Amino acid sequence: MTTDTVADTLFVRLTEVWADLEERLDTVPVLARLAAGTVTLDDYRRLLFNLRQQVVDGSPWISRAASNFDTDHLDLRSAAIRHAEEEHRDHLMLERDYVAIGGSLDELRAGRKNLGSEALSGYMFHYADRPNPVGLLGAMFVIEGLGAKRAAGWAARFQDVLGLADNQVHFMRYHQEADGAHTGDLEAILTSGIVDDAAADDIVRCAEVVARLYVLQLEELDR
Repeated sequence: MTTDTVADTLFVRLTEVWADLEERLDTVPVLARLAAGTVTLDDYRRLLFNLRQQVVDGSPWISRAASNFDTDHLDLRSAAIRHAEEEHRDHLMLERDYVAIGGSLDELRAGRKNLGSEALSGYMFHYADRPNPVGLLGAMFVIEGLGAKRAAGWAARFQDVLGLADNQVHFMRYHQEADGAHTGDLEAILTSGIVDDAAADDIVRCAEVVARLYVLQLEELDR
């Protein structure tokens, strides 16, 4: 299969993963309440509380992945290092939003991951420990895609329903632009010719797992 064919087929498969993710997100209770306009400030507070415990792990697993790319994958190592550097303070934005809606910073930082977050972070660190963990591009496709395509819409809806100020939804709004740039970088990597059939399979499988675990993380807000 030619490089262009591998890339084209990969994007078709990832589009299917994304479509399935969107369907599952529509059934998540907190997001259903957000869409219906019945979401509460406590819902938003719990969402930030639970997201923070996963977001704080983002840069560390990306850094670990970078350390496991060998010299034949220097471009991926460099991209991962840049990505980790860009995101290692993201949780601080979320913390400021949480405090701005009346949450306790001490309680937030002392919080524990919910079951979905535990599973998601555990999977990411486990995968990042593999030699040349190219499949993690699938995780980036899901996570960065959510930031680029959904976060700003969620922020706007929370503002409409709850009357929140911009400084109370900064984390979500920021990620529309930042993750939009990251998805552009990801697309460049996926079409660069470094992804063969085996790597494409790994990328799709990782995207499928991360999509399911991300939804589980959001579902656990109501448990």
